[in-house]
Amino acid sequence: MLPKQLFWAIVILICAYAWLRGRSEERIAATTCLLATVATHFVISPLHERYTGVETGLLLIDMAVLAAFVAIALGSSRFWPLWAAGLQLTVSMSHMLKSIDLALLPKAYAAAAVFWSYPILLIILVGTWRTKRKVAEGLV
Repeated sequence: MLPKQLFWAIVILICAYAWLRGRSEERIAATTCLLATVATHFVISPLHERYTGVETGLLLIDMAVLAAFVAIALGSSRFWPLWAAGLQLTVSMSHMLKSIDLALLPKAYAAAAVFWSYPILLIILVGTWRTKRKVAEGLV
């Protein structure tokens, strides 16, 4: 995974781009990602306990993000929200896997819970760029 400062820079830059150039779908998705990132720092377990059991706070945040992405996808004519919702479903399933097998290695659980954040941000970036381009061409 990337260093925490680099992840924050990526989140802020992509969110700023979505807020400045995107339409409501991109703005809502970006705001959801930023709020989830901030909320994560308040609910995650201390480092010595992190990912040794089900991270209930992260589970709740991930489920809320999944609900937001599904709502965006259901109301959208664009395809990118489906990808974001699908990847967020994968993130949410990591918590279920840990609850089924508590012996799941903390590093594997952490990787499954965190990894898909990066592609989701990339999807929001590309979705915003394509929306901006379609608006400029008068296609949307």
